[in-house]
Amino acid sequence: MIFKYNVFVALVVVLSIWANIEGRSVSKFLTEETVGTKWAVLVAGSNGWFNYRHQADVCHAYQILKKGGLKDENIIVFMYDDIANNTMNPRPGVIINNPHGQDVYEGVPKDYVGEDVNAENFFNVILANKSGITGGSGKVLNSGPNDHIFIYYTDHGGPGIISMPTGLVYANDLINVLKKKHASGTYSKLVFYLEACESGSMFDGLLPEGLNIYVTTASNPNESSWGTYCQMGAGGPCLVECPPPEFKGVCLGDLYSVAWMEDSEAEDRQTETLNDQYNTVANRTAANLTYGSHVMQYGDTVLSVDVLFQYMGAASVNHSHVSMNSESSSQNVDQRDVEIFYLTSKYQDAPEGSDEHFETRVKLIKTIVERSKVDNSVKHIGDLLFGVEKGREVLQHVRPTGQPLVDNWDCLKSYIETFEVHCGKLSSYGKKHIRGIANICNAGIESEQMASATAQACSS
Repeated sequence: MIFKYNVFVALVVVLSIWANIEGRSVSKFLTEETVGTKWAVLVAGSNGWFNYRHQADVCHAYQILKKGGLKDENIIVFMYDDIANNTMNPRPGVIINNPHGQDVYEGVPKDYVGEDVNAENFFNVILANKSGITGGSGKVLNSGPNDHIFIYYTDHGGPGIISMPTGLVYANDLINVLKKKHASGTYSKLVFYLEACESGSMFDGLLPEGLNIYVTTASNPNESSWGTYCQMGAGGPCLVECPPPEFKGVCLGDLYSVAWMEDSEAEDRQTETLNDQYNTVANRTAANLTYGSHVMQYGDTVLSVDVLFQYMGAASVNHSHVSMNSESSSQNVDQRDVEIFYLTSKYQDAPEGSDEHFETRVKLIKTIVERSKVDNSVKHIGDLLFGVEKGREVLQHVRPTGQPLVDNWDCLKSYIETFEVHCGKLSSYGKKHIRGIANICNAGIESEQMASATAQACSS
């Protein structure tokens, strides 16, 4: 009799739950009820007008999460904040991330701006180490053991590094911070989306399974990522889709980034999984590999069965008017070439004979010369250390998949400093040569040899 009574009570409870979820599927209900607090860290690691797209990406990501139900107290934003009110901005106080011009800047929290956008603050935010924070709002990732975390980072990168307005984030340091976060027991699951050139090198051979971390990157360890929604000046062709005419020479977004965000807006986040989104984004980003990249997955890929809602929240489905056509053959712009793209567009658009025409031409020539100079300097260093016949081969060697960029990260950091002392600071373009510097470390070159070769190569 007692058994029958308990069964009856259980049925009543189930029916009551079913009535309360008002038509939602059981899987959706269980998903919503078992997720703790949703947290997000959004990082745009660049500054300067021609890098417009990175802050536009982050502002757009914020709007998606906010509409999905995440609270401002649980969204932490890093952005230099020099775009919206930049004197170059044709729409003061407004940032757009696609050609149709919706403002994504309004309401975005200014947690860490200007010089407060740096690696130390980023790491301390993840670890919830308030005492290590300098400047900013002081907001940290104060998550608990049942919480889900979403980290989105967009910027320039290079082999084993991603950039900040000042300084670098090294892959080994990032992985160590993620390991510490896991060891602290202060999250259930963590998803990390990374947009940068060679972004796969931040995790390949470095991120172990078992941390409950799922990662996708815009590119594999050996290739660039791409800007999108760009148009050359002076009536040049549109790349993918025309931005408003006043944004000539500027890329409004990044290809991988707008792909995941437009997909998140167009699909039902309570049913679409991370793996569904990965496949959609991978197909769109690699639709034309002359102007695209290979999106990668790392870490605990078993988490890819989770629905987007668990990390991004849910909102009414907005079937975006921006084309999601992955078959488009239109080209995009290599992130490393965006500065050249911008200056070329500005030069072509300036009235011939004007001061702007002359000054932009000078800047364009200077930028091209500097790129050639760093290429030649690195080649010369390779020739000095390994001989003319072997230098290029050693510097450009790519390690097999699953093997990290470098064996000794302290060596890499030291040799980058040595290079910059003698040859100047590595630009977003020059950072592609970090692979060569890593290979110098892997070849066992002593610090004295590196210093001597670098001084000789860059003094000539």
